[in-house]
Amino acid sequence: MAYDEALAERIRKLVAGQPDLTEQKMFGGLAFLIGGNMAVAASGQGGILVRADPDESDALTMTTPAYLMEMRGRQMSGWLRVDAGEIAADADLARWVEIGTAYAR
Repeated sequence: MAYDEALAERIRKLVAGQPDLTEQKMFGGLAFLIGGNMAVAASGQGGILVRADPDESDALTMTTPAYLMEMRGRQMSGWLRVDAGEIAADADLARWVEIGTAYAR
């Protein structure tokens, strides 16, 4: 599955103006990096991938619809997935983009 280009455009609008912003295809999606650090990505599996403080992963997964990214059967602390239905509202997407960009900065 290719990443959702409309979602990528929504993210692009939210990260516009961030210093040292780049876009890069990774994890089958389109990632937005700040200073070379991934902040958020339109995932090739749908929804978004958010880079967050690993120390906050447990709290975020217990209090939000986010869940840990799994790679090769291993859950990755600090790498969160949020399904597309959970970011349909612009305010919900903006919250996750802010979490990712704050950590990347």
